[in-house]
Amino acid sequence: MWRELGAIGRDPRSGGYRRPGWSAAVRECEAWFVDQAGSRGMQVDRDGNGNLVAWWGTAPSGGVVTGSHLDSVPDGGAFDGPLGVVSGLAAVDRMRSDRVEPERPIGVAVFAEEEGSRFGMPCLGSRLMTGALDADRAAGLRDPTGRVLPDVMNGAGCSPDLGRSDLLHDPAAFVELHVEQGRGLVHAEAAVGVASAIWPHGRWRMEFAGRADHAGTTAMADRHDPMLTFAMTALAANKQARLADALATVGRVEVEPGGTNAIPSRVRAWLDARAPEEEVLQRLVAAIGKQAADRAARD
Repeated sequence: MWRELGAIGRDPRSGGYRRPGWSAAVRECEAWFVDQAGSRGMQVDRDGNGNLVAWWGTAPSGGVVTGSHLDSVPDGGAFDGPLGVVSGLAAVDRMRSDRVEPERPIGVAVFAEEEGSRFGMPCLGSRLMTGALDADRAAGLRDPTGRVLPDVMNGAGCSPDLGRSDLLHDPAAFVELHVEQGRGLVHAEAAVGVASAIWPHGRWRMEFAGRADHAGTTAMADRHDPMLTFAMTALAANKQARLADALATVGRVEVEPGGTNAIPSRVRAWLDARAPEEEVLQRLVAAIGKQAADRAARD
């Protein structure tokens, strides 16, 4: 299975994967999944949010579901998401070879736009499926080209019917095998770990305004440069996260007008922050915001 899936959406230059939601690469991955399920005699269901599930056995309530996603972050890894899908299918193969007769239906799910790399909303498909995300709000989401979600889905051959769905039929359990993306298992000298919780996290957009001027003629004392405020904010995020034993990342930046010899007029940046508890997360984001505001008053 890995040989077939591994070539889809891989960037030949970087070696990473580029599979934004509803892209040609994701559609090819989904076609691979449907083919794999069909070869095992598993029925594939799809909801109006783009999620898929393949069932071994009929699918009343109370099934056991596994799976993950096939989309990726920009230049993502080969196993982030696909490991959970491939391992689910492999588990079905192993149980059948061992003549296991499950008492409950077994489902292998593929959730749409889980990474949020196209529409900026992580867990988009699963949030819609469970009702955690309002359908009207989702319908207004736009990708970097300005296209709204329903138009993108229609263009990918997926008729949108956004909102809560009964795709998983009230499962008794859901388990996901996921690749270790840090070095926790290495430091623990363990081959596998069991997650007990998910850290509260969120994404915040930051916008810094200044005044565009010529880099070669504007004296330093006469500048209102938002890049300085942004740079200090990125450093503050790093420091505050370390102090709180949390995580903070600025991984996306947009600069206007974007000229090498132009002082920026505006900088937009996106902060990803995570912490062991919600209260810690909110304090972290507030501390970063305060330092940004204090610096902006000077710049």
